[in-house]
Amino acid sequence: MSATLITTEDLYYFKMELLEEFKKLLQQQQQGSIKKYLKSSEVMEFLQISPGTLQNLRANGVLPFHKVGGIIFYDAEDIQKVMDSSKVQ
Repeated sequence: MSATLITTEDLYYFKMELLEEFKKLLQQQQQGSIKKYLKSSEVMEFLQISPGTLQNLRANGVLPFHKVGGIIFYDAEDIQKVMDSSKVQ
């Protein structure tokens, strides 16, 4: 079994990729081509991320969510706020 090292640079590129995907999601929301509230499966499919990555974003408080009867929803406006508050350096 081989080990894979993840560098700070790898994490930076992952962050940039993730931010770009969020921007695409928000642009679609502004154009009215997506729903106001998205389920976890829809967010994962659109951003092409795993359930674990989405869980980490929730757990770390990066991505706000609402839980209704066991189903987790993400408000596109909350995603926009996260994007606005994130400064890419």
